[in-house]
Amino acid sequence: MVLQGSAVSSRRTYWHLEGLKRKPSEYEIVSTALLYYPGRGFEVESPVAEWYRKYQQGSALAIAEPDRFHDPRETTYPKYSAIQRDKEVYVDGLLESIETTGYDRGLSPAWVRTLSRALPPLRFPVHGLQMISSYVGQMAPGSRITMASMFQAADEMRRIQRIAYRMRQLEETHAQFGHDSRSLWQQDPLWQPLRELVERLLATYDWGEAFAALNLVLKPMIDDLFLVHLSDLGARAGDLMLGRILHSLYEDARWHREWSAALTRVALEARPENSDVLRGWIRRWHPPALRAVAAFGPLFGAADFAVVMEKLHATCADFWRSAGLLRPLE
Repeated sequence: MVLQGSAVSSRRTYWHLEGLKRKPSEYEIVSTALLYYPGRGFEVESPVAEWYRKYQQGSALAIAEPDRFHDPRETTYPKYSAIQRDKEVYVDGLLESIETTGYDRGLSPAWVRTLSRALPPLRFPVHGLQMISSYVGQMAPGSRITMASMFQAADEMRRIQRIAYRMRQLEETHAQFGHDSRSLWQQDPLWQPLRELVERLLATYDWGEAFAALNLVLKPMIDDLFLVHLSDLGARAGDLMLGRILHSLYEDARWHREWSAALTRVALEARPENSDVLRGWIRRWHPPALRAVAAFGPLFGAADFAVVMEKLHATCADFWRSAGLLRPLE
């Protein structure tokens, strides 16, 4: 039946993906062009609209076609849930083993003291990382960037939960373990440079600068320091379970690095000027990030920490190179 005066559109369901010249993947279907306001503006003019004009559209990091970014893992909600389900089953098994074997009774008092200074306060900066990642996702100019940032924020919540659970386990065997974690976060010299940096980042409103400071500078250093090098320190103290738990969390951090490098390459291809913009932000945020990491030297000892710092510098250099940023500190 044909209705008089009606117009029938010949557009296909996924007309905005016709340029692919092939059947789109599930990731491409559910991640492309989900944000209407970057091109159309908000339906109602409000202070929120001005915020987005200033800190999203007005960002020095300009990407004309943000959906050219492609998450290397092609993370969708079902895929993310399946990946994390398997990781959580693994970590749950480790935690159950710790409880049933009385594992914590075998830890040395010296290591428990070190761990109490390092692990419980870590919940606070990781919560900051989660909030900053959420903000980057909220302000990102493309839906694929938003999705990656929000899944990263969920990963940070997973890290907070696992740290809190492990802290509670240790408290069962070692009374008062973690009870001073808030005061350590607010007063211990180990944590103050990092606390200052996280608080500064929480007030960094340009979405591009927040992304660069968080994912290109701070997280690679903090993730390796706590998820790799603290794990190695624990292994030398006889705490092998810590490393196994942290290794699972580090798998999340590696993906954060992969998608951040992919987005950086897209930004550099889209606009050559973005190279100077990103290099400038890295030079701005690298010194305070370096100070934040260097403050944890007393946990490791001078000789061991010199090796740790050398490895962290190498990690950052390799990461920036993979993202197309050659020698950004020069």
